[in-house]
Amino acid sequence: MGGLPVRALLRARGIVPRKRLGQHFLADEAVVARILTLAEVGPADVVLEIGAGLGALTEELADRAGHLVALEVDPRLVAYLREQFGGRPHVEVVQADILAFDLASLARRFQTRLTVVANLPYGIGTEVVFRLLEHRRGFSRLVLMLQKEVAERIVAAPGTKAYGILSILTRLYADVRLGPRVPRRLFVPVPEVDSAVVRFDLLEHPRVDADEEQLRAVVRAALGKRRKTLWNALRSSPAITAGPEALARGLARAGVDGGRRGETLSLEEFANLTQALGKEA
Repeated sequence: MGGLPVRALLRARGIVPRKRLGQHFLADEAVVARILTLAEVGPADVVLEIGAGLGALTEELADRAGHLVALEVDPRLVAYLREQFGGRPHVEVVQADILAFDLASLARRFQTRLTVVANLPYGIGTEVVFRLLEHRRGFSRLVLMLQKEVAERIVAAPGTKAYGILSILTRLYADVRLGPRVPRRLFVPVPEVDSAVVRFDLLEHPRVDADEEQLRAVVRAALGKRRKTLWNALRSSPAITAGPEALARGLARAGVDGGRRGETLSLEEFANLTQALGKEA
């Protein structure tokens, strides 16, 4: 496998990549193959591709999936993709912004859980992850190419430098694993950062038993300022209404030392703390 003819296609169509859209086109067939292996797409699957671009992944997904919905925001690329796939009735090319697209109605339409495959623009990667997790009941699996540092935060373990809110909230809803790292030189134009692929296997139910809204509030309060101890972070957060005595009892009930820093707590410890603070409220 080798390079994809990205530069030639762009020249032939007179397309100049738009910086404001974060357009960097994957130009390596080997990476495409590894993404497809990770996605495990078969004829029974309905696939949502986000950011179809010049169709490097689209072509391969169309050959494998039972139905493919390819989203692309750029009208120039939408026109090209419709030319390429117009004769394939199981492929839909939709001009849409993933941050505004109606994901809930898509899942209802097919009455099945979809697989998502995406090469996400760096500027909106985290936002798209949270949006997909918000609509997680419509998906079984996500295979997302992200900025390498974002991917590393998603799979990070407690106590590591990369561990944070993104690590905890993704673990709440999914099993995650890191796929191939993708150096910047494999994109056209070359971006300023490297990429990595992450696979999310969505859980039927959240991993821990805790009020999800309260859990997110406790996590954000605890990790909002990484240098603070857990006690000081929770005491100074307007989202935590427990007074000093109630907070102390809650920490004791959860078996969590308030002198620890929030980034050392596991998801399970955060869940226990959320439940304990709820009982003290």
